[in-house]
Amino acid sequence: MTKVLVIDPKIAGMSGDMFVSSLLELTNSYDLMDEVIAELEKLNSCNSFNAVLMDEKVNGISAKQLKIEIDEEKIKNPDELKEIIINTSKNLMSEKGVKICENIINDLIEAEEKLHGDHFHLHEISSLDTVFDIVLPVLILEKNGFLDGKIYSTPPALGNGRISMDHGIIPSPAPSTLEILCKHELKCSKVDSEFELLTPTGVAILSNVTDEFTDSYPEVILLKTAYGAGTKRMEHVPNVLRLVEGKTDEKIIEKTVILETNIDDISSEVLAYAVERLLNEGAPDVFITPVFGKKNRPSSMISVICPYHVHEKFAKILIEETGTLGVRINHYDKIRAKRRMEKLTLDINGVNFGFDVKISDLNGEIVNIKPEFEDLKKIAKNLNIPLRDVLRHANNKINEKYGF
Repeated sequence: MTKVLVIDPKIAGMSGDMFVSSLLELTNSYDLMDEVIAELEKLNSCNSFNAVLMDEKVNGISAKQLKIEIDEEKIKNPDELKEIIINTSKNLMSEKGVKICENIINDLIEAEEKLHGDHFHLHEISSLDTVFDIVLPVLILEKNGFLDGKIYSTPPALGNGRISMDHGIIPSPAPSTLEILCKHELKCSKVDSEFELLTPTGVAILSNVTDEFTDSYPEVILLKTAYGAGTKRMEHVPNVLRLVEGKTDEKIIEKTVILETNIDDISSEVLAYAVERLLNEGAPDVFITPVFGKKNRPSSMISVICPYHVHEKFAKILIEETGTLGVRINHYDKIRAKRRMEKLTLDINGVNFGFDVKISDLNGEIVNIKPEFEDLKKIAKNLNIPLRDVLRHANNKINEKYGF
């Protein structure tokens, strides 16, 4: 079973505090909120930090809304803000979580730099509230196992109307929000609203915690819902962010696409580069099959296997690199064994080496265990012994631990 979280900002967008509110309601992780507040109150710039989760009715929907009161000195510059976020997250979570927090604040800072140059005022993100809105949700996601599972999101709603900012009154969405949307090439949904629905902090968090964006809910078993309320109230649209917790079936079924195109008019060097670029851009598998094309010309059929949600990206690369006039799109359902990584220690000639093993299982039964080849290569080079010897030691260790 794999844990699944569906973030649904298609209703009324997303802000940092809406995400925090809905996550706290979903997971009941109030102890983690207390841990983050304790870290923030250690800072010289923070005299007191109080956060309370309130019950709200939003257009008839029961939701939670976060109320925060801070006695603080405002954060002066981007470097200070980034340092606080990284140090706070390092005290609370793993390297993976710290990196996500760093990516979120980098998105916010880079968006402001692009709009205003290197020397800009933090304005709306100069409070410790921003640190809280970034660090706490990532901590909750990690401690509740969602970062090790799969996080989906629907396209976020943008809203209409005008926003009052330090720069003046401008149409929604905020310039920083647009910059982050463009950076991550995110699709949005339209909701008629006179308010800003998607905030810069909200979209920065959404972009960096989501594994896959989808127009509709994924094919998973749904278990629990939670709603976080925004501060504004709208007549026809409930201003809430919906979260849904789920789990995968034992058999993981993925929507997969195989892209194909036949090529008979480019050199092998260009063909090799096309394959290299596809793999570097993240295509899971690329292969070439000799075929006969038009007028019995010897040709090459390039095939790219990829998840459905990124197939347009790889089709574009195929067209750019080969000049082909068309790409065939074949849709399949793929049953995939679940995979996990574990670390083992190998003793060779009295020296200990760590190496990773990939464990695959289907319906709870282990079907394959394989040592990480790159780790074995490093050990062989370090000891100046044949790779086959290292592989034999690794397989013996796997058999000893797993009986496989």
